[in-house]
Amino acid sequence: MLNKRRLRRHSQKNSDAELSVTPFMNLMVILVPFLLIMLVFAKITVLELHLPAASNQVEPDRKRIVLEVIVKDDRLIIQDKNGNFQRHEIAKTEEGYDVLKLSETLQAVKYKYPDNVAASILLEPDIGYESLVLVMDAVRAIDIEDERGSFTRAELFPEISLGDAPVS
Repeated sequence: MLNKRRLRRHSQKNSDAELSVTPFMNLMVILVPFLLIMLVFAKITVLELHLPAASNQVEPDRKRIVLEVIVKDDRLIIQDKNGNFQRHEIAKTEEGYDVLKLSETLQAVKYKYPDNVAASILLEPDIGYESLVLVMDAVRAIDIEDERGSFTRAELFPEISLGDAPVS
């Protein structure tokens, strides 16, 4: 009888519990496709920006323009730091900034100075993010419609620098 008790105790001690991996596998079967699907929706767009160059020139270079688009609370100002073309002011409308007129003005500047690809956008402190993005899109490129009705994107001034607007 004593041997039977030892045998029972010994068999109870050595019996290992089995680890069930089925719940973990079920979790992986659900989680992996879900994460792969969500990867498509987590696309991030990055715009490359530059800091405005420090001006150490004593005399402005008349052959090259330094395009500035100043975003004020009530208007947009397009000017050349070197004074190569006349300053343009576009008043803010009830709907917001007139980015169509801004785009037309910048197209005229691009036509006159086709080699220039840089522009500085200078903002007043209280300008909203949505306004900044609208102005950046208008400065960077335009959509051109061809004869078939499809649109192609043409660059205006893709190298954009951001800065603070001068205090007037």
